[in-house]
Amino acid sequence: MLSATAAGPPGEAEFDAAFAPWARETILLAVSGGPDSTALAAAAVAWRERTPGPPLAAAIVDHGLRAGSGAEADAAAARCGALGLPVRRLVWTGEKPAAALQERARAARYALLAQAARDLGAGVVMTAHHADDQVETILFRLLRGSGPAGLAGMAARTARDGVEIARPFLVFPKSRLLAYLAERGLDAASDPSNDDPRFARVRLRALIPALAREGASPALFARFARRARRAELALEAAAAATRRDLARPDGVDAAALFAAPEEIRLRVLRAMIVEAGGGEPRLDRLEALEARLAAAWRAGAGARMTLATTLLELRDGRLALRAAPPRRGPHAKAVLEKPD
Repeated sequence: MLSATAAGPPGEAEFDAAFAPWARETILLAVSGGPDSTALAAAAVAWRERTPGPPLAAAIVDHGLRAGSGAEADAAAARCGALGLPVRRLVWTGEKPAAALQERARAARYALLAQAARDLGAGVVMTAHHADDQVETILFRLLRGSGPAGLAGMAARTARDGVEIARPFLVFPKSRLLAYLAERGLDAASDPSNDDPRFARVRLRALIPALAREGASPALFARFARRARRAELALEAAAAATRRDLARPDGVDAAALFAAPEEIRLRVLRAMIVEAGGGEPRLDRLEALEARLAAAWRAGAGARMTLATTLLELRDGRLALRAAPPRRGPHAKAVLEKPD
């Protein structure tokens, strides 16, 4: 079993176990030149030498957010070249946003990486997210009132933009990756944005040592994330089964829907909205919509409500959804109808 608390660098057996799910995949490594991704590149190359398989390649994203970013990308490319990795340079062009800069830069980075992977015929983009990053993610989502899915943190395997995002290092704290670099005699760059307190993740990162002293170590957060993900998968399975049971040609059985637990109702509604082309609704707006529908049902009234571009109609014992024309205003609009 992999250990997130053992001292010293991960050994070959630990790395082999971490990379094993992708042994038969062509992999594009996301490399920034920082210590985490440098450890990923070095460990992946050594693993592939021990476990022959499809080729590895590296991609370096230059966000162009500060002077010298091009030189930093050059240095990262040189490190990859020294490891024998072919490298692709990717540049985030265009005007940069003033608000939510890190979040939008992350979205742009994933989009560039996914396109590069498709161009290479790689089905996997592998990142160096580690156990400390998992702590930051969970804290970040907790402070924003996330539900169970958010509190499950980052998954080791997810799909995004048509490729798989792989995170084999979630089992290792950053200290062990730094120990691995020291053992290999590898240097790495330092990203000034990682110490910039303007960014929420940087401020949260500063809390990790204090939390660890109180017992909330990265290992504890990793265990919490595993349990939250387990609960999330069970809830999703229950919601999918409920939706299948409620299905009718003209919608879903409203009586059975509102007899289900609230969390299941929310998930059924979310799935129906996404299927109707309304996109992924924000949880707070979905909760408000569900509360209005439930109140209408309890009152014996019909209702017509919209959320974004989705129209929901509660009538004659069934709830039906269909696309609605776009309208102004971010919140759901509800119209109650008197029962017949």
